[in-house]
Amino acid sequence: MSRVSAMSGYPEFLPAQRMVEQQVLAVLRETFELHGFAPIETRAVEPMSQLARKGEIDKEIYVVRRLHATDDESAEPADQPGPGGSPDLLGLHYDLTVPFARYVQEFGGRLSFPFRRYQVQKVWRGERPQEGRYREFTQADIDVVGSGALADHHDLEIPLVALEAFERLHRELDLPPVRMRVNNRKLSEGFYRGLGVEDTAAVLQRVDKLDKIGPAKVRELLVAETPLGPEQADACLALSTIRGQDAGFVEQVRALGVEHPLLEEGLSLLSALVTAAAERVPGRLQADLSIARGLDYYTGTVYETELVGFESRGSVGSGGRYDSLASDGRTTYPGVGFSFGVTRLLAPMFARGELTATRTVPSAVLVAVDDEGTRGTAEQVAAALRAGGTSCEVAPKADRFGKQIRYAERRGIPFVWFGGLSGEVKDIRSGEQVAAEAGSWQPPEDDRRPRVVRG
Repeated sequence: MSRVSAMSGYPEFLPAQRMVEQQVLAVLRETFELHGFAPIETRAVEPMSQLARKGEIDKEIYVVRRLHATDDESAEPADQPGPGGSPDLLGLHYDLTVPFARYVQEFGGRLSFPFRRYQVQKVWRGERPQEGRYREFTQADIDVVGSGALADHHDLEIPLVALEAFERLHRELDLPPVRMRVNNRKLSEGFYRGLGVEDTAAVLQRVDKLDKIGPAKVRELLVAETPLGPEQADACLALSTIRGQDAGFVEQVRALGVEHPLLEEGLSLLSALVTAAAERVPGRLQADLSIARGLDYYTGTVYETELVGFESRGSVGSGGRYDSLASDGRTTYPGVGFSFGVTRLLAPMFARGELTATRTVPSAVLVAVDDEGTRGTAEQVAAALRAGGTSCEVAPKADRFGKQIRYAERRGIPFVWFGGLSGEVKDIRSGEQVAAEAGSWQPPEDDRRPRVVRG
């Protein structure tokens, strides 16, 4: 039989790593719910006409095709026809925002607005696999969406909730701290319009490549692929170099000598956000006018988040304001949201041995078996321990106690129980063994469940 090899771009975690992921997700869910976000889940597939309508993403979509599709049926059709009346095809969703927009349109009459949702699901993208970029990965999203209008203060609320979650991951699970970089699309688009540019989306999409290809190559693209001349391209690049953790960045922008009403609106919104964040989470958020976010649906504030000390690994969380993503023709549903790249955050740390769990199983106790005739007693002990909230398992074989202890050691289980309901429990790390009652004994808090540790 040939050896099974891993599929590039589809990360799978070992049990200890999966337990770390589960603890990360538990912190995220708890933080979201503390702020009133309700959980939803959407289907894995959406019509291609919906998936491909926003931004340069169509080449990354996986199309769903039946195994026994006929020769003239290239992919699984959706129930509704696509543009022009031809059958619409289905694709796997590449993010959680587009399916959420469809969800809001479909169930809008049964939702209470502003609607606050969180969503934790797999997504799929057909891009080239590399560290931090995968073809299948988990995202955790939060969004606030309004009906007709949505107050600007949510542009501040969302990043503060995101930063609170990241701070909890840093404090409770020892993950690295983060720094969030923010910009406002109105600021950038107003600046480009002040330069006389009409196709601002084309400029934004190329500026969004700064981190990947550098300013020199971006300048080439701006001059070759957009209506910008060399001086206009230089001005756009000058704007992208501006940074600041307070409102001082505003004067740097104005010093470039470009004027437009939309630019002033963006400056006002971004400076208010940066000022408020400096008071609430000092040092964790900064204005960075190179942030563009290539997807077309963003219309206001945009966010990118990096691990401090691991900036080369790219963004582990992003999002922004979208005023026109969802509309049913009568009502527009504006929103603001943030996406946590859970797999993008954890998979590189697992691969490098930077993050793991203190044991590979949930069990804190192995209940020893004297002989197979007393296995029922061991099961009673295990039931009593579980009733008290202690994860445990019964030894698979009635081996000598020394072998059962070594079995616990291999699995990282810290305690072994001997005897019946009134028995003895041994800490196999220290060798200490004490009398205990299965109905009341509890392991120390640090041993109740696997803990996340840095490698």
